Amino acid sequence: MPFIKILLSLICYELVLCNCYSQMPAIRNNYSSQKNVLRLSVESSMIYVPDSNWMYSHHASIARFNNKFIAIWSNGLADEDKPGQRVVFSVSTDFFHWSKPRVLAKPSTYKNDTLNVLTAAGFHQYRGTLVAYYGEYSPHRTNTHLWAKTTTDGEHWSNAINMHVPVNPNHGPEAIANGRLIISGNFTFPYTDDPKGLSGWKMTSFYNSSLYKEDNPATFYAPAEKNNLPPLCEGSFFQTDDHIIHTLLRVTGDGWKGKLWLTESKDKGEHWSFPVETTFTDNDSKFHFGRLPDKRFYYVGIPDTTHHYARTPLVLAISEDGKFFNRNYIIADEPYQLKKEGLWKDGQYGYPHTILFNGYMYVIISRQKEAVEAIRFRLAQLK
Repeated sequence: MPFIKILLSLICYELVLCNCYSQMPAIRNNYSSQKNVLRLSVESSMIYVPDSNWMYSHHASIARFNNKFIAIWSNGLADEDKPGQRVVFSVSTDFFHWSKPRVLAKPSTYKNDTLNVLTAAGFHQYRGTLVAYYGEYSPHRTNTHLWAKTTTDGEHWSNAINMHVPVNPNHGPEAIANGRLIISGNFTFPYTDDPKGLSGWKMTSFYNSSLYKEDNPATFYAPAEKNNLPPLCEGSFFQTDDHIIHTLLRVTGDGWKGKLWLTESKDKGEHWSFPVETTFTDNDSKFHFGRLPDKRFYYVGIPDTTHHYARTPLVLAISEDGKFFNRNYIIADEPYQLKKEGLWKDGQYGYPHTILFNGYMYVIISRQKEAVEAIRFRLAQLK
């Protein structure tokens, strides 16, 4: 009996800790419509517009490296995430003129001559080396791997390096205050203390590890259902000065109600709190958080909820404290005319990724999951 009482006490204590940990500060925005929202003065360039082949483009990321801009994205023949999807890259010295896309990685063969699927997964830089990441999984959304290739000139790339984690990332690695690198996945957030970002990756999640074997576009449904959660996926994080890491999560499918969800880590990404719904509005799309040189926090995404999946307008929102994103700016809202229909090809401004360089913010997006565009604007406009 004493042993049972001690065990019950420990269980109760753990429950109390979990409940306390789940009481997270509200992260919210105040966007309602683009009416009366300040429009930024921007410059743009089309990186890739297909002619009659390789008509699917998505999951773009951009980097500044070796005095060049480098973009990578997923590139398929016609439909989203189908066998044979590859990763390509393009280079520019001036932002306005981009090289013809070249293949960064081709998928391997799964079986019976069916090709796997590759997904571009962002960049990381360390001491003169640029690392490009990409996920790979089978046509059945199994056998997920994360790979990387490196370059020192932005033109020539190494052989593929296995990261030994079964994740298909949403964004590439980003550093927290102590230098640790964390990858934003769907529901997993691998981390490493290797500054090169090439080894030592450890899987972590707000789900119990017994509920998943891999993290890819098909595997986030089952653990969510078992935890009575909507389908949570495609996170992006930022860290506040109290060292808490805040990861916002998209909700998709039938679970979408126009709001982002939130999970947080207080121990440098080793453990994550049980997700809760916020009042931060979302159109059902990927987004990207970051921090400006003046230490304010920013979000780039689609906060409109009146036109589900339209993914327009593209909006910048800024917060002084990392809680209330209350200064909104329209980045872009011009329509792109789709050339060829394809599976899940929709959404005007798809999956933004951002970088800051030389007084500008650069945003790369897909257009209707067909073309790839880069937009930039001067940070001096942000009052």
